[in-house]
Amino acid sequence: MKLGAFSVSLTVKDLEVSKAFYEKLGFEATGGSLEHSYLIMKSGETLIGLFHGMFDKNILTFNPGLTQQCGETDDYTDVRDIQARLRELGVELAIETDADGSGAGNISFMDPDGNPILIDQFS
Repeated sequence: MKLGAFSVSLTVKDLEVSKAFYEKLGFEATGGSLEHSYLIMKSGETLIGLFHGMFDKNILTFNPGLTQQCGETDDYTDVRDIQARLRELGVELAIETDADGSGAGNISFMDPDGNPILIDQFS
């Protein structure tokens, strides 16, 4: 499976404080906005999502169709194909996407230690 770009989505208490902290580490905001309560921060090929009030826990995130450089690619496995494969393997999904749909969609599940994993396809 080609899962696309990888990032860690962090739940934060104060988005502006977290933004300032990660800027000290060399990250720059490349997406989202303070008004929408989330920012996508990038340093080289490393991506971190900062989310205020959206999630209960930090999440491992994959974005089919995006490269680690945040560009689009046609070389990925569609989220519906990933969903079908995970079902075949016996992975219990917490959130499913329309198996007959196309384009954007997302699925979510937990790893064996309870860490949430989100596969979020934008197109």
